[in-house]
Amino acid sequence: MPREPLSLPAGLCLLAWDPARPGAADTARVHHLVRAGALVELARRGLLTDDDGIATPVDLDSETGDPVLDGLLELVRESLPHGWRAWVALHARVTFDAAREQLVAEGCLRAEKKRVLGVFPSVEYTLARADVAQALRRRSRDVLEGAVPAGEVSERDTAMAALAAAAAEPGVVAAAGSPGGGGAGARGERTERTGYLAAAPGAHGIPYGILDEVCGAVRDEAAHTEAPAGG
Repeated sequence: MPREPLSLPAGLCLLAWDPARPGAADTARVHHLVRAGALVELARRGLLTDDDGIATPVDLDSETGDPVLDGLLELVRESLPHGWRAWVALHARVTFDAAREQLVAEGCLRAEKKRVLGVFPSVEYTLARADVAQALRRRSRDVLEGAVPAGEVSERDTAMAALAAAAAEPGVVAAAGSPGGGGAGARGERTERTGYLAAAPGAHGIPYGILDEVCGAVRDEAAHTEAPAGG
């Protein structure tokens, strides 16, 4: 197991890792999911606050000691003001890359250097701790389905389940194409579930509206991914 519980963005990155298709995690949908987790974690720790819909640092020098979170905090400080939904997408790959490297350092992912066409250097990332990823998916699924008493659900677990559901993560919600998986009805059900979690007792340490706002942005990207070509 990792030395300490994984941060919310790192946990979401690992939860989304499909060992059968490792490259599938490197997509806009997962980038947005991981960035949303980092935004929620910074808000939960009181380092980002909501100022009339704008994600705003509380000061200019606080740090968490977590490179994923501190990298995003520095980016927000150095950038023009943006709302929460905008920050879910803006340079989201930067946060994904940092979370992926953190998972390598924790031994959850394995980085293997290769050469494309025998010439161009490349790195292939593979899942090293499938058990940890499965445990995260199982916990989020249990929270989402109400299998865990509300009083036993932490802020982190609430946020992870809500965001994973918004992203339609396989293993947490039904896969697209299966009963309850894809389509407008399933997206409506996910909206209802994530809205419930955003208002649940376990989310009370997360400033009101922020979790719901970033879930909406993640859900929009997932819906775009699910949309049939030409549809």
